[in-house]
Amino acid sequence: MAETPTLTRGHVLLFFLVMTASIAAGLAIYSSASRITELLHTATTGIVLPILLALVLSFLLEPLVRLFERGPLNRTASIFLVFFLVALLIYLAIRWLSPHWADMWFSLRTDLPRYLGRAIALLKEAQAKLQEVFPYVGGIDLPSRGRILAERLFGEILSHTTGSALRLGGLMVLVPLFTFFFLRDGQKIIRFSVGLAPNRYYEMAHDLAWLISRQLSHFVRGRVLEAAIVGLVVGVGLSLTDIRYAPLLAIFAGVTNLVPYLGPLVGMVPGILIALVDLGLGGQFWWIVATYVLIAQVVVDNFILIPILISHVSNLHPLWVIIAIIMGGKLYGVLGMIIGVPVASIIKIIIIEIRYYRQTFALPLSDLEY
Repeated sequence: MAETPTLTRGHVLLFFLVMTASIAAGLAIYSSASRITELLHTATTGIVLPILLALVLSFLLEPLVRLFERGPLNRTASIFLVFFLVALLIYLAIRWLSPHWADMWFSLRTDLPRYLGRAIALLKEAQAKLQEVFPYVGGIDLPSRGRILAERLFGEILSHTTGSALRLGGLMVLVPLFTFFFLRDGQKIIRFSVGLAPNRYYEMAHDLAWLISRQLSHFVRGRVLEAAIVGLVVGVGLSLTDIRYAPLLAIFAGVTNLVPYLGPLVGMVPGILIALVDLGLGGQFWWIVATYVLIAQVVVDNFILIPILISHVSNLHPLWVIIAIIMGGKLYGVLGMIIGVPVASIIKIIIIEIRYYRQTFALPLSDLEY
């Protein structure tokens, strides 16, 4: 019968030293990784937004550049021509809209405290009615929390006006510059990146680059077109009533619609609140609610736009969409919530293609190159 090995003091000491060294190494690696991640996040904070906007513009302008490139112009001249047409269109739009929009924006800043005060009063009334049915709701001070949130929002709008102007100036320089290089050298960058792959994986890398580029282009164009149509539908519906700031509310609804699930809910809050304060619970108020909920979201977006423009592109389960939105929001805020879904779609493409190539072109382990 074999003897049971006994642990000596040396064995215990050796185990303690190994565990201590392992924990210390793990903490050091975690600290270094966290520090590197923090430095990367800090370094890329000011550059991520210009790059993403430039990518979006390059996907949107690529068909127009190709159209002009079919004529006597080369690609660089076609890009400059497209830039000139876009700049001319923006200039004419600003000249036409700027007087009305400036007055509307300053008026909204003046009326904002009144709307926020009315929202807090409505929270008080709602809490009082709920407390009659559910007494434990009285322990939650909804008006105070709403007041703090409103004051913080109002302070951010007032204090960040100058900073937003400075960031806008930086974007006006960086975004066109990055867009130009993406349009002119995008294919060269892709070919160079694919060429770095080993010969064994070159075909897979080439297919991945093509699939990801197609996925992103279709997704970006589909989402921008969807947001524009939803904003237009909301604008037309609001213009049939006496509500103020209908153009601003329509733009806000279209932009927030870029965030799946959460965006449409956020986009309808300002319009419903303004209608409730200025118009009351009348026919116009319920028409505005129907415009946001039934017409814009249920009929136009869910039944028409998403099946045609989005479903065949993202092809993600709603659970993964929600996870991508939450993780993107944790990393880069609202911008991360917008780009979370296409990034998740790209990851899905990569996993599916790698799995397909491993099953189709599998080689014995002895033939693998290391």
